[in-house]
Amino acid sequence: MNETPRSNRTHIAIFGRTNAGKSSIINALTNQDLALVSEIGGTTTDPVFKSMEILPLGPVVLIDTAGLDDTSELGPLRIQKSMDVLAKTDIAVLVVDATSGLTSVESSLISRLQSRSIPFLILFNKSDLKDFTPFPCEFPHLWVSAKEKTNLTQVLDTLGKMKPKHEDVRSLVGDLVSPGDIVILVTPIDKAAPKGRLILPQQQVIRDLLESDCITMIVKEHELKMAIESLNRKPKMVITDSQVFLKASADTPVDVQLTSFSILFARYKGELEPYLTGIKAIDRLKDGDRILIAEGCTHHKSCDDIGTVKLPRWLRQYTGKQLTFEALSGHAFPTDLSPYALVLMCGSCMLNRTEVESRLERVIEQSIPIVNYGMAIAHVQGILRRSLQIFPAILQQLDQD
Repeated sequence: MNETPRSNRTHIAIFGRTNAGKSSIINALTNQDLALVSEIGGTTTDPVFKSMEILPLGPVVLIDTAGLDDTSELGPLRIQKSMDVLAKTDIAVLVVDATSGLTSVESSLISRLQSRSIPFLILFNKSDLKDFTPFPCEFPHLWVSAKEKTNLTQVLDTLGKMKPKHEDVRSLVGDLVSPGDIVILVTPIDKAAPKGRLILPQQQVIRDLLESDCITMIVKEHELKMAIESLNRKPKMVITDSQVFLKASADTPVDVQLTSFSILFARYKGELEPYLTGIKAIDRLKDGDRILIAEGCTHHKSCDDIGTVKLPRWLRQYTGKQLTFEALSGHAFPTDLSPYALVLMCGSCMLNRTEVESRLERVIEQSIPIVNYGMAIAHVQGILRRSLQIFPAILQQLDQD
């Protein structure tokens, strides 16, 4: 619980042409031989991730990407994977061979970064070579040498002071409670979680509540009613795993706030408003409609998996329609969403906010309704309004829609 999850780290992606020195820069910045370095173009094929600390920015993850001008047989695929990294990039570093300067390849990337409002820093690498001559550049830049480790301290200092795309400090639940409040967490033993561990959303909510000076109780679903009855005052809030939403609602007094980990994470990673489109769409589903299930993690699927088994079953029961479900895990997300009548997205605890917002932008651009797991489950089980009572503005918008 002490190590910052990758999804909560600032994502700094390293871009550039083949042999510009991207991998050498990462190795030099981390003082480790993490990325394979070679004079042969196209050595880096898939993005490589390395977590570290850059002060005062804090915990970050560096992402090494394939060359943007890869001309090998698999070059187009590698370039596309590099471009896909933009969806999760908070700060970009563009490594340029100082002996050749900026080309149309870098200019094209800079335009993309600017259109996405992603802050970036250009590193003109190989500035130690004899045929290098400094030249003017209108963008933030530094002259460096990965080989000689020239100006690398200045690189870290500059990155540490840069403002990532999303720099606001959000709270999972701390802004909804006060010191001394009693909050009960309903945490079924998840078969997909490693033995002896709680899943990430539960860990992070516990940490946030402790930092908010709340009295935190953790129970399994069949212990909730007994736990509430054992208290000499009512809890402020019950936060439950979505798959036991209905039972938690039945066992929680009506004057006690109730929501789910999934809904809290949807707000933490972006905004709740876009997911309201999916609530209405559920009631409009027709026979034969295709629904995309997009999960941010790649956990082993159990026989009664929440995303691929329970949710489809509940939606078929609720709508009475013959629906087709397709599931994607991890960072994969389609460019073309037109085949789908609805997108179901998990709480996204394994995705950073930039990636979640990139997905939301894509569905909005294509006018495809999207709904969060927790909100979808609450809706089909008839407890959506109750699960959103702690967000009056969202309830008001739901009524208006």
